[in-house]
Amino acid sequence: MSFEIALSIAAGLALAAACGFRVFTPLLVMSLAARAGHLDLASGFDWIASTPALVALATATGLEILAYYVPWVDNLLDTVATPAAVVAGMIVAGSQIADIAPWLRWTTAIIGGGGMAAGVQGATVLARQLSSFATGGVANPLVSTAEMGASLSLSVMAIVAAPLALLVLAAGLFMILRRVLRARSAASVAGS
Repeated sequence: MSFEIALSIAAGLALAAACGFRVFTPLLVMSLAARAGHLDLASGFDWIASTPALVALATATGLEILAYYVPWVDNLLDTVATPAAVVAGMIVAGSQIADIAPWLRWTTAIIGGGGMAAGVQGATVLARQLSSFATGGVANPLVSTAEMGASLSLSVMAIVAAPLALLVLAAGLFMILRRVLRARSAASVAGS
């Protein structure tokens, strides 16, 4: 496997993970980067850089950001966002992986991209639920802000330095899961 192919897979997986934080932000970042000439899209994905796609993605991103700041709507939105994040993860991964056999490209996009988005989305759902129950939803805007920042940062990093984006993602997920497990352990001890 060439370095370029490995780099495209890393970029696709990092962008897919960013979809787990916010569904539309990575697609919007990709659209802007492709339009500016900073991102090459795989064959068949030129639509991402089109003006109608840019307008739709900007609108969807804005609505998604706003909805996550409405208490309890954010938890309801997670039920829709979870399958949407998986599909978006597959799309962004597939749009980045080029120069390999189509069956391998789509296997990587579906399993790797969909799996990365699902894993990150699952962690964010858990974090939001813990925040909702621990603070009655008062801290959820902080969770939403952190998720938005993570999605935007990871999306830009995936385009600029994909391997670094994957390392940052792994470190971040480790820290989040560690905190979640500590919070669950403390809650179970307090409930005993």
